[in-house]
Amino acid sequence: MSRIVKSDERVGIELIVNGERERVNVGPSRFLSDVLREDLGLTGLKVSCGMANCGACTVLVDGTPVYSCITLALDCEGRAITTIEGLSQDGELHPVQRAFVEYDALQCGFCTSGQILSMTALLEKNPAPTEEELRQAMSGNLCRCGAYVKILQAGMNVNR
Repeated sequence: MSRIVKSDERVGIELIVNGERERVNVGPSRFLSDVLREDLGLTGLKVSCGMANCGACTVLVDGTPVYSCITLALDCEGRAITTIEGLSQDGELHPVQRAFVEYDALQCGFCTSGQILSMTALLEKNPAPTEEELRQAMSGNLCRCGAYVKILQAGMNVNR
């Protein structure tokens, strides 16, 4: 739930980022992508279009993919945020990350974190999606290199 904040006011909020509680001071128009990248140093997410058209800035908020470039940080207070840096555990890649490597779905890498997080969210809800379900879930993530075939291969073969 959003709180009302004056345009020049900064407020302290708590975010739960990759399982860690983080306290940040934000203004009312500060986007989550900026807080994650600039304040917390989590540069795995990329900001490309700044208009929710490409998906490079996708992160998970309470398990749901969101475009962090248009999501206000204030709206994420107390919520669980997962970035690409939070997927691997104890030095081991997440299964979706491993599939991207195995199926050479990385290309230039600019869209990769958003692609991986969107795919992770789908597979958490539906561990065995059809190709059409996978295409639909990934439709908000653009790959300028055109690695879609490899990305779909990776998604269809995670944990198989």
